[in-house]
Amino acid sequence: MLKKSLSLLQKEASETGTNTLSRKLNAFNLIAIGIGVIIGAGLFSLTGIAAANNAGPAVTLSFLLAAVGCTFSALCYAEFASLVPVSGSAYTYSYATFGELFAWIIGWDLILEYSVGAATVAISWSQYLLRFLGNYGIHLPPQLVLSPFEKATLADGSVIHGFVNFPAILIVVGITLVIIRGVQTSALFNAIIVVLKVSIVLIFIGLGWQYIDPANYHPYIPQNTGAFGEFGISGIFRGAGVIFFVFIGFDIVATMAQETKNPQRNMPIGIIGSLVICTILFVLFGYVMTGLANYTEFKDSAAPVAIAIEKTPYAWLSPAIILAILIGYVSVILVDLMGQSRVFFTMSRDGLLPKVFSVLHSKFRTPYKSNILLCVFISLFAGLVPIRVVGEMTSIGTLLAFVMVCLGVLVLRKTQPDIPRAFKTPFVPLVPILGIVTCLVLMFSLPLDTWIRLIAWLAIGLVIYFSYGKKNSVLRKSGELDKPQKSTAKIIDITQ
Repeated sequence: MLKKSLSLLQKEASETGTNTLSRKLNAFNLIAIGIGVIIGAGLFSLTGIAAANNAGPAVTLSFLLAAVGCTFSALCYAEFASLVPVSGSAYTYSYATFGELFAWIIGWDLILEYSVGAATVAISWSQYLLRFLGNYGIHLPPQLVLSPFEKATLADGSVIHGFVNFPAILIVVGITLVIIRGVQTSALFNAIIVVLKVSIVLIFIGLGWQYIDPANYHPYIPQNTGAFGEFGISGIFRGAGVIFFVFIGFDIVATMAQETKNPQRNMPIGIIGSLVICTILFVLFGYVMTGLANYTEFKDSAAPVAIAIEKTPYAWLSPAIILAILIGYVSVILVDLMGQSRVFFTMSRDGLLPKVFSVLHSKFRTPYKSNILLCVFISLFAGLVPIRVVGEMTSIGTLLAFVMVCLGVLVLRKTQPDIPRAFKTPFVPLVPILGIVTCLVLMFSLPLDTWIRLIAWLAIGLVIYFSYGKKNSVLRKSGELDKPQKSTAKIIDITQ
């Protein structure tokens, strides 16, 4: 239950030298990073799955519900990110408020979140690649584009099982090589791709709007089948729980704190700005997509955009848009892998993970060994696990982290109310409480097997913590226990 004092965290944030991350990011870079990961697999793939299996055309309401929950959490993240500008996101915040054990649980949870998040995007990227190549008569062997748990029906009616999703593995490896070269190169690459992705969404909305078939909206909320989460009001909640995955971008922004110029100002802008922009785009996108094609047509498809485009006279645009989506997905994987390696980096510096994960490259100043290990781990996920499973695992992991951050704001406001805050969550305690309630409701809307996987993952993490992390904790060895801040404490200006 040892806690890191805020003074110690701010000291870490002000450190400079060859063994520290390089500060290169501004507010625009952070918004681009947030948008880069938010507009991705969740929008282009899970939107169709949630509409077909859970909410129907009311998937737009699922987006709004998820966005409301995210807004409460985002405001809490913004306060923490401006107060504690250190890499690690919810892991670091939990360390300062709840203690080492809870920090470990959240850090371990974030590792799962980012891993399966990147894997989900890689799987969807693979399926869009197949559609793109198919337009030119190129067909890859089905066994090499499906996981062992998936099957495909060939033209002759025979059914075959997959072996490994090779394209998904390939894209993860390629992006890892880019990340190792440094945050500035990654940020520029991401910004270019984000402009392209936003343009795709706007073109889809603008061209598709005029070909909406109103009949596809009836019924707007399909009747419940008798099972919780299968349409009706419960389906809207289940759909929100599933597509909550799309909003994880703003918490990845928080992992970039130690690579940001003037984080007290720029972190809140990046977190809240990316969330607002994407929420507007998502609702419009979902409305047009379910208006172009009946929601039942999206069932079991990870490429629903292609199905919707076929309902317009612009079918010739499909190959070009799919190519742009493929390029856009690259930024999602890039940001996921960057965020995860920064959590690993912080946990390693704290002694909870082996020091190999905090070793920086002598030239690029990136945690390259951590990048390589994560590449192997995520590649296995992407190549061997179906998209539905990894998508739901990402959602529940994200929701748990959000709950802890909202709780953390309540705790610090009670225990250390006089600390200067560059950004303050409004309407405390109402906003954090609403964030906690919303996230818990969405968590309990997810299937039971998703909970079982989360509990199993956390159990593995606890074994690692008590067998390694607790014994090697830097905080425990140094004796730097949590010390209350005085009301006269000043936020360190890390830009000087």
